[in-house]
Amino acid sequence: MKKSFLIAALLCAMAQPALASNEAWEAVKEQLYGDRMLLNGNRVIAIDAPYRTFDDARTDIAAQVVAPEGAKVAKVTVVLDENPMPVSAVFELAEPQPSFYFDVTLRVNGPTPMHVIAETNDGRVFVTETFVKTSGQGACSAPPGTDPELALASLGRMDIAVASTLPGVDTGRLSSLTAGLNRMDVDISHPSHSGMQMDQISLLFIPMRYVENVEIDLDGKGYVELTGSISLSENPRVGLSVPSRTQEVDVTMTDTDGTQSKAHKKLAGF
Repeated sequence: MKKSFLIAALLCAMAQPALASNEAWEAVKEQLYGDRMLLNGNRVIAIDAPYRTFDDARTDIAAQVVAPEGAKVAKVTVVLDENPMPVSAVFELAEPQPSFYFDVTLRVNGPTPMHVIAETNDGRVFVTETFVKTSGQGACSAPPGTDPELALASLGRMDIAVASTLPGVDTGRLSSLTAGLNRMDVDISHPSHSGMQMDQISLLFIPMRYVENVEIDLDGKGYVELTGSISLSENPRVGLSVPSRTQEVDVTMTDTDGTQSKAHKKLAGF
């Protein structure tokens, strides 16, 4: 996706019709997909999101995407319709996969419909939705949870961990598709300033600065590229399904100020 198109989309305030939804979603859908047909994704996408957030500023959002027979998952987009930057996270797979799992920690600014959209390598677009209630904390304008100087000192540090199982995997076709997958977590140290937060001493707004791009390579080849937004939580964690045969992981993070950091991990034993 071209950067200029993505920025414009971010800042915008089974063949059956996609689920009915609200005015905010209609605006985002038009900007992202134009007149492309969006198909009902209930058999393709399973969302795991809380009924009500425990912490508006750090909410775990997850989804399992399983492509229809004969297709593969190429791209997954998370939209929090009523967030100031609705297009919250975009995962683009360098090589489409039969299934893809992700979870990510997000800010949920207020009660909102949430859409997860999956694009397959044959050009189809599937969408499913849920509704997330919040605790009323106004996450995008909530003061940072860490001291700004300490946050800057550790900015860019990344920790990589791998587990041998994926959550929520049952029996049947999903189980067979995920049999060769592990879960990888990337914890990123970054204040993820939304531009809507106020310094509690100076009472001036803190300039926007967030994780813009995370590139994950497996065994020297591109695997997935995450495009972020101000919806990413402070010190965001990103979880992904990765092939169990993976031996090495390289992660490159770039933020909106152009700061770049890298992490490498060998996965001996997996």
